[in-house]
Amino acid sequence: MIIKILAYFIIPVYTVLFTRGYNWFTTNFSVIGNIFDRKLAFFVWGMIVGGYFYMIYRRVKSLVRMKPACACLMPSALALLFCAITTPYLPDELPLKSFLHIVFAFISTVLLVLFLLAAVRGQRMVHPGEYGGYLAGLAAIVGVSAVLLVLAGIVSSALEIFITLTTVIFSERLTAKMSRTCFR
Repeated sequence: MIIKILAYFIIPVYTVLFTRGYNWFTTNFSVIGNIFDRKLAFFVWGMIVGGYFYMIYRRVKSLVRMKPACACLMPSALALLFCAITTPYLPDELPLKSFLHIVFAFISTVLLVLFLLAAVRGQRMVHPGEYGGYLAGLAAIVGVSAVLLVLAGIVSSALEIFITLTTVIFSERLTAKMSRTCFR
């Protein structure tokens, strides 16, 4: 129940409120999160999202067997998310730390998507025909993200909001489906 509340209410509302007052296509979470009065809000956002994906990871791990290389994707993504939200993004003052912040955030997102892909592919092998929509959904998330990146020309708040909300809801729906199919 907590996963549903987080996925459909807390994370979407907090994410949108965090970016309130800023243009979604000309700024991003890193810039907003390093403004003095938004640092704590950025950290809290990262902890909520990280905690949510940790619960998803535990749920997936309890439902299906994953190869060790796939199973370590989510813990690695969460560790890098923590590094991203705790590494300042101040390119003029701290260029190396700012570069590392970007690398941590990007790789964290890629590992999250790869973990979800591994979970979907694993379920498709066991339950052919039942998870094709999830594979298409994940492809759509990646495709729309690429379009948002091209449209804004930067990793924008619009892209970050989109990827956060869609992967959160996708993960909740995927694990709910896995719970139903794993215990048939």
